[in-house]
Amino acid sequence: MPPVFAHGRLRLYLLKLLDEAPRHGYEVIRLLEERFQGLYAPSAGTVYPRLAKLEAEGLVTHATEGGRKVYSITEAGRAELADRSGELADLELEIRDSVTELAAEIRSDVRGAAGDLRREMRAAASASATRVGEDDSWQTAKEELRKARLEWKEQARRAKDESRRAREEAQTARRQAKEAQDRAREEVQRIAAQLQEQFAKSGGVLGSLAGAWLGGTHGPGAAGKAGTAPGEDRPSDRAADRAPDRAADWAADLAPTGDPARDLDRLLDRFRDEVRDAARDHGVTAARVAEARDHLASAAARLGTTFGSRP
Repeated sequence: MPPVFAHGRLRLYLLKLLDEAPRHGYEVIRLLEERFQGLYAPSAGTVYPRLAKLEAEGLVTHATEGGRKVYSITEAGRAELADRSGELADLELEIRDSVTELAAEIRSDVRGAAGDLRREMRAAASASATRVGEDDSWQTAKEELRKARLEWKEQARRAKDESRRAREEAQTARRQAKEAQDRAREEVQRIAAQLQEQFAKSGGVLGSLAGAWLGGTHGPGAAGKAGTAPGEDRPSDRAADRAPDRAADWAADLAPTGDPARDLDRLLDRFRDEVRDAARDHGVTAARVAEARDHLASAAARLGTTFGSRP
């Protein structure tokens, strides 16, 4: 492709564009592209160095507007344009000739490319006739790939559904476990209340010991802490005071056998079993064991007195 501007001609044309109006570098590049009907556009590396050289020669000057340099022609630049007016007219003719030559070369290149494309298409069409079987195999492979992709998507969807269901089932199981735990706690508290009432009826040592153990449903050492002021009777003590009226109700289902020693063993077995059940239902802690030891010591002393011998 022949050069668009002969040596020094671009410099002269830049002066002409700036003589028309002040312009920034990008605008100069766009105007040159328009003059050449889009067939040629100089790069920034071509235009900006020449503008800088013209400024160094005092033919143009610049001002900064909005962060960009706007170039204007000086009086010295206008004087050079006037001195080279004939050369400028020749340059306009050269630009028209350059546009014509560029268009002709582009048309030639397009025709050549189109011819090459037609030849390649004919060759491809000819070759495709011998590759029908291969094309069928390719289509089959594409279909298999499509099916595999759909199957993968379906598996992913099923896995996602399974994961969602598993999370829902886990949540349901946790909720059911909590409900069962709550029901079990309520049942234990109900049984504890019944046992406490039964032990309270038995009075004396048994009522005191039962109150100490079953009072643990409110936590170790609850007796004497929650709701009991210094000097105030604990629930177990009050139960013991009330117990003599109802002591006969405890273990009433154990009919006398006629053997006092055996009857005593049966009462002790019943007492031991009920205390163990209460301990198993409500838990055994060091604090409860210590309190139980005190109650058992008191019970042993009172029972010793009952049977005529002190420990």
